[in-house]
Amino acid sequence: MILSPILSLPMDVDWTTRACDWAVLVAFALSSTGLEGIPKSCTITRTATGKWFVSISCDIGENDKKPNAGSAVGIDVGLNSFAVTSDGEKIENQRFFRKEEKALAKAQRKWDAVKKSSKTDPTREKRRKVTGRVHERISNKRHNFAHQESRKMVNRHDFIAVEKLDVQKMQKNRRLAKSIADVAWSLFRHCLKYKAEEAGIGFKAVKPEYTSQDCSACGHREKKTLSDRVHHCKACGYKTDRDHNAAINILTLGLQRQAD
Repeated sequence: MILSPILSLPMDVDWTTRACDWAVLVAFALSSTGLEGIPKSCTITRTATGKWFVSISCDIGENDKKPNAGSAVGIDVGLNSFAVTSDGEKIENQRFFRKEEKALAKAQRKWDAVKKSSKTDPTREKRRKVTGRVHERISNKRHNFAHQESRKMVNRHDFIAVEKLDVQKMQKNRRLAKSIADVAWSLFRHCLKYKAEEAGIGFKAVKPEYTSQDCSACGHREKKTLSDRVHHCKACGYKTDRDHNAAINILTLGLQRQAD
């Protein structure tokens, strides 16, 4: 194995130490992936199922921003649909946790029955890993979905506006906390932001206040409950899906912030 010149391994190290295991892991990552830019930091993580990952952050300099002459989109996220865009596209909520909830409950019950036993008990370790694998599967599906959908948005558009939601505060609602955690809005916004920066396109996160209440056609404000799924303006008569109306308002706000 040819090691990158960025990292050199001493020949007199104790190969049984964990530090050395980490060094080999980093060396493999550097030699098997083509790094772009100057490496600045390295993070080594180990999952509950025993998998090791190396994340290397590199400084690639400033990307020249593209002029916002092409397509611009606003994105409203929700629970009925994962997201609705200002051009009318709906992305379905995949509900990854809900789909795996029964499998997780079954694995958790088996784990609870043995978790107080000796740590050297092979049954205990086996059941711990089964539970960990279910959690890992949910996380992997959620991350894969966020990366795929954010990549589609960045490839299609030259400017993206999203809501700047306080997810932690929203999760204080006990009835919706599990669903909000499952949908992973923050992860999606994070993926959109760094992919947009990497591609050199515009990105803005705006405050979501009144985006659902204001009419995107005339600006008239009217209160709605969560059960009101259709926006029908009493001032101008404009009628559309509630989330579509909010997405248009988000785009308008984003373009205004971009111009400031």
